[in-house]
Amino acid sequence: MTRKPVLLLAFLLQFAVAAQAQQEPLDQQMVERIKQEGLQNSKVMETAFYLTDVNGSRLSGSSGLKRANEWTKNKLEAWGLKNARVEEWGEFGKGWEYEKSYIAMTAPYYQQIIATPKAWTPGTNGLVKAQAVLVNVEKEEDLAKYKGQLQGKIVLTPLSREAKTTFEADARRHSEEDLTKMAAPAEQNANGGQNRRSEEWRAMMALRAKVAEMVKAEGAVAILNSSGRGGMHGTHFTSNGAPYAKDAKPGLPELEMGLEDYGRIVRLLQAGQKVELEMETKTRFLEDDLKGYNVIAEIPGTDRKLKNEIVMVGAHIDSWHGSTGATDNAAGVAVMMEAMRILQELGVKPKRTIRIGLWGSEEQGLHGSRGYVKKNLGDPATMKLTKDHEKFSAYYNLDNGTGRIRGIYAQGNEAAAPIFEAWLAPFHDMDAKTVTLRNTGGTDHLSFDALGLPGFQFIQDPIDYGTRTHHTNQDSYDRLQADDLKQASVIVATFVYHTAMRDKKMPRKELPKAKPAAL
Repeated sequence: MTRKPVLLLAFLLQFAVAAQAQQEPLDQQMVERIKQEGLQNSKVMETAFYLTDVNGSRLSGSSGLKRANEWTKNKLEAWGLKNARVEEWGEFGKGWEYEKSYIAMTAPYYQQIIATPKAWTPGTNGLVKAQAVLVNVEKEEDLAKYKGQLQGKIVLTPLSREAKTTFEADARRHSEEDLTKMAAPAEQNANGGQNRRSEEWRAMMALRAKVAEMVKAEGAVAILNSSGRGGMHGTHFTSNGAPYAKDAKPGLPELEMGLEDYGRIVRLLQAGQKVELEMETKTRFLEDDLKGYNVIAEIPGTDRKLKNEIVMVGAHIDSWHGSTGATDNAAGVAVMMEAMRILQELGVKPKRTIRIGLWGSEEQGLHGSRGYVKKNLGDPATMKLTKDHEKFSAYYNLDNGTGRIRGIYAQGNEAAAPIFEAWLAPFHDMDAKTVTLRNTGGTDHLSFDALGLPGFQFIQDPIDYGTRTHHTNQDSYDRLQADDLKQASVIVATFVYHTAMRDKKMPRKELPKAKPAAL
């Protein structure tokens, strides 16, 4: 496509959006009431405190997630929402949590190390003292040279990146240039490069699996790891080191650490220095209940004809375990709960039922929202739809950190764009005005979009989500931006209210074809 047609298309789209936006009703009085309650009497940080500091991390299947599910259900009920419940979405697998984590280098000198056990890995069964060894496998043939070399050793692999000093701030907000580019039509690129990267990734993961099998078979006692994303200045990323399926084979004790500590050990080993470590981890598997759960509550609709139609908001309540999952995603949960509290406190009588879903096991593959959608709305694998599919209006999601809302991804829904333009108009002075037709991935709105239902994720300022908090040991309450979360709460409440009060449901895209494979 040449540049001129792209610019013309952008202009025509903007003109159509502006014209239609003027026709979409806006209850300005209600917007002002929502702003007043959400900005002056906010409970969003109090909710976030209980989700993080009080309930702790919320790994899927853990005691922390169970506590948070019960707490959020009880809080929504106390605010006056109806039908509050912890609802099963399907089978998840084994729960897991750790109770102790210690590691230090003892030779060539003593140095304490900051590290976190990888999820679903076993403990060390007491204090382990062992020599560190570097295993460098670039191709499958390299495995043979470590035969007989790893018995009783703690294994590391070479650094994937170094802890280089950066001269950019960890945190940032979207510039006007960023948002303008985001709102412009996306260029259509060939997917050859993406396919090639996918093939390379699959090959890399297959080789990693063979390395893990070899290391265990050779009698190593533990593995140390630093994520490919790295982590600097005391930050490290957390993930799982073994599957959570009920019949999964156990792995080795494995710890994740930041680049500085990990890099020092690797450099010493590469220089031929003897490195000795001591470590002790205590973990436990939770197998009494293999089910996964969501938290559901609602403000019932009041219109005789429309009360059975549904408007939903949601965010995933599970987290990783390195910290307390503040920006990922207690922030989203707190905002969505606050939006519901605001509407309940104002005594709104929505035409349609407004429902909140706090999803479990998003981090392992959107399991909670996918389970809810499959059970209640339809199966994307077969496109066999339930009666409630027709009664569903829209779903709004928040899962990109603590940053304020700057707009919304319309997810290719051209008819929804002018509606969103109208609803964002009262928030231009709060820096929220961008509507883009582009898709965004990786969050629970995809579960609804897969069934052709209107599912949307808001555009948020990144702050330090990608550099400091997302899946890290630094994702704590301290990283939350109170004013941003208040702003987001009132915008979400406004969108939900107007969706519930429209004469018609939100417009839909064309119904997708069945997808027998994963979404």
